[in-house]
Amino acid sequence: MSKRRKKKSRSSKPTMASQADKHKLYEASVQCVESEIDFVDDTFKKLRRRRARRLREDFCGTANTSCEWVRRRATNTATGIDLDMEVQQWGRDHLIAKLTPKQQKRIQLVQADVMKVKTEPMDVVLAMNFSYWIFQERAQMIRYFRRVRESLVADGIFFLDLFGGYEAFEELKEESEIENFTYVWHQAMYNPITGAAQCRIHFKFEDGSQLKNAFIYDWRLWTFPELTEILTEAGYRATAYWEGTTEDGEGDGVFTATTQGEADAGWVAYLVGEK
Repeated sequence: MSKRRKKKSRSSKPTMASQADKHKLYEASVQCVESEIDFVDDTFKKLRRRRARRLREDFCGTANTSCEWVRRRATNTATGIDLDMEVQQWGRDHLIAKLTPKQQKRIQLVQADVMKVKTEPMDVVLAMNFSYWIFQERAQMIRYFRRVRESLVADGIFFLDLFGGYEAFEELKEESEIENFTYVWHQAMYNPITGAAQCRIHFKFEDGSQLKNAFIYDWRLWTFPELTEILTEAGYRATAYWEGTTEDGEGDGVFTATTQGEADAGWVAYLVGEK
């Protein structure tokens, strides 16, 4: 007597994870380009008493920040630099395509190595979302900083962000609820001898599905003093910008120049290099 085969389901319902776009999830959970450009724009104006016009976004990814820059003023231009052609194309299809025709003419994406690329002199260069931490040796970092300095106009400014705090050196997972999904920041590995760290981003969904290792970063966990010293050695005037707090101890989104931070478990700050 032959065994009966079980009937296969005609179609299994796709999970939320299988239908998710990791770049859109990243924008919703990690990036806030509006506040980032607010800080860059206002800080440049305060320091230079003029408005910046030409911006270069290093490690631009989808160029979300560059798109926000060209939306600000009709005089603004942006150049995004990244080695990943695929992620740049996503930005062209999903973000640049939504700009007006005039705005699109004022933004360009270049597939290139930030160590080798040559662009017109820039008012502002950005290295955000800790992307420049791919340079894990001091000699590499100072070479990159010097390359950026060469690309700036005489009064140009280099903007970087960084994170730290005593929890930054731990291997841990942090979950944040973002609308209909959960953002998971995973500090998967840290080597205290070399400073090497691997961080990952996962996403969880209401139907129980997961998008694991959506993004993986192999970095060195640089400290504020290290980066300040390297920036100064590269020829910049370096200034730290620390976020203020509300009455309940939460960040208020206002970053102020200072030489005194707080020993928080986790913080994000800006480091500004004036040429």
